[in-house]
Amino acid sequence: MTDSMATLSASTPTASLDSGSAAQGFVTSATVDERVAVDWAAVRRTYAGRMAKRTRTHPRASRTTRIARDLVAGAVFVLRGFATWRRRPGLMLFGMLPAVIAAAVIVALLVTLGLNAEQWATAITGFADGWQKGWRDALRTAVAIALVAGVFIGAIYGFTTLTLLIGDPFYERIWRRTEEDLGDFAPNPVRFWRSIGDGLLLVLRAMAYGLLTFLAGLLPLIGTVTGPVVGVLLGGHLIQQELTTRPLEARGIDGTARSGVMRGSRARALGFGIATQLLYLVPGGAVFVMPAAVVGATLLARDAVARATDTERATKGPP
Repeated sequence: MTDSMATLSASTPTASLDSGSAAQGFVTSATVDERVAVDWAAVRRTYAGRMAKRTRTHPRASRTTRIARDLVAGAVFVLRGFATWRRRPGLMLFGMLPAVIAAAVIVALLVTLGLNAEQWATAITGFADGWQKGWRDALRTAVAIALVAGVFIGAIYGFTTLTLLIGDPFYERIWRRTEEDLGDFAPNPVRFWRSIGDGLLLVLRAMAYGLLTFLAGLLPLIGTVTGPVVGVLLGGHLIQQELTTRPLEARGIDGTARSGVMRGSRARALGFGIATQLLYLVPGGAVFVMPAAVVGATLLARDAVARATDTERATKGPP
């Protein structure tokens, strides 16, 4: 017991230590802490310098990575929209009705064309009645194929356009309920039915996009690739532009102001539109996707407004 006490006394500082020794010990400890802090600061400075140099050296790679991330982030909005099926299945089933009606109309038109494509091709190429049979049949076969391809492209844009025109009051209930669930915003009243002018512009834009897609598909050698790619890009742009219109209008944002708000979120908007358009191509998928796309567009609009607000504050600086 005596030996243990002696050992403890030898290893434990006592009050007999003079003030100079204590001060020396304190300074030594502080010096170590300061050296560690300086080392971490140096590490941070070195890392920041390397990242800045990498950004300056590869600005294109950095921008490409950012765009790719925004495209993926935009596509995620569609997936988040599907979660509403679990929370509000009745509302989402209600939102399916416009797509069901539009799909029935488009399918009826496609069936009618498919059964009469040969007769329509003959009527269009009546000037070739006096040609040799081989040339005449080749021409009419090509015209029939072009008609089917054109109507198929038109059906894709026609479905989107018709669904949006029919579904305006249906989708308003969905995006308003989404805004209520998310909170922090009370939507302003908007027009119940889409105005004639808006509807006409939508139809004309869809026709122009369909024509560009058809022409892209006619390009020699690469038409089989450029046609579908252009169709998905333009169709995605049409979808995101139309579906984000109402949530932005409810915030008093339209026309030029809308372009300014969406300028910083173009990649996200395009990613959202492309994902929605690709899901449309799944058989029967368009009917289930449309309500989820409305929810996703509402999320996209809120995100774009928040990003635009942050950018404006950063530009102006602190008050």
